[in-house]
Amino acid sequence: MITLYPAIDLKDGNCVRLYKGAMDQATIFSDNPAAQAQEFVSAGCKWLHLVDLNGAFAGAPVNGDAVDAILKATNVPTQLGGGIRDLRTMEHWLERGLSRLILGTLAVKDPALVKQACRQFPGKIAVGIDAKDGMVAVEGWAEVSTLEVSELAKKFEDAGVAAIIHTDIARDGTLAGVNAEASSGLANAVSIPVIASGGVKDLDDIHRVVAAGNLEGVITGRAIYDKQLDLSEALKVAEGKPC
Repeated sequence: MITLYPAIDLKDGNCVRLYKGAMDQATIFSDNPAAQAQEFVSAGCKWLHLVDLNGAFAGAPVNGDAVDAILKATNVPTQLGGGIRDLRTMEHWLERGLSRLILGTLAVKDPALVKQACRQFPGKIAVGIDAKDGMVAVEGWAEVSTLEVSELAKKFEDAGVAAIIHTDIARDGTLAGVNAEASSGLANAVSIPVIASGGVKDLDDIHRVVAAGNLEGVITGRAIYDKQLDLSEALKVAEGKPC
């Protein structure tokens, strides 16, 4: 049994999906993110996954109004990543009602601050590890570091990180299939729960993540929007129910 996280990526107030993380290759799927969120919750989703894409590049919150509208319209736990670089911003988002914050660039550039955040906001901090050819990418995926994925993840053992979101950038938004093997390998390397992300194509990918046996969940976006993945069927597989 795993958690299926439907993705709502926010750019200029719209719900979009990028191709391999490129901001100039965004497809708009909805100009009403709150309505989209309601649709996911009505279908049975127990969590929502939000990304402030503008914020990821700006290094500060940008799509606050859209996030507020989503939180007001739904009643399930919601996690957010993108542009969260300091404790004040974390407090700002948590006070607005978010359940979990995803720290990516900060995890690479200031791991001590991430550990401090875990102490200050217990159970509320996740680490986003965005990978390109096994190396960590930061600054909205615009910059690839010299740090290996597992090396970064191990820095947060026993820090109180709620989860690691492992995204294969080369597959994100491409419908090329989720890299369940890489995510599972990361889960084997650390004791922190790992969520797979990037490239989910169809129901077979959900089966693969479940079959891995050591992953906490999977994030999917474009496959749902393009109707290549039936959300109700995917939720049944994720929750171990017969289809």
